[in-house]
Amino acid sequence: MATGWNKQKMQKMRYRQYKARTEQLPANYYTAIDALVRYIYRFGPGTGNAVLSMLEDLVDLFEQSAANGTPVRAVVGENPVEFAETFLRNYPDGQWMSRERERLVSAIDRAADNEPT
Repeated sequence: MATGWNKQKMQKMRYRQYKARTEQLPANYYTAIDALVRYIYRFGPGTGNAVLSMLEDLVDLFEQSAANGTPVRAVVGENPVEFAETFLRNYPDGQWMSRERERLVSAIDRAADNEPT
């Protein structure tokens, strides 16, 4: 029980650190990361640690871009959805879509194995 509580406490601390870092970004970077995170919450991983790792990597990218003076459009490209989808593919653990794809492939494989020859 204590282990679960400590894990949750650590996740909350990591999330608060992530939020503090995003709030330090210039306004246009903050707006962009906020929009990306909203999208990621809908389609990204569902487990706490996977989400936190992804958020931390995303804020790292935006902090570095802001420090280097890289424009937001140069970071995300002309198609923000494509950027978000590409970014999400790096974090397949816990994604409900990944689980459903695996479930579909498994079901079709089982069905194909049971076909009369």
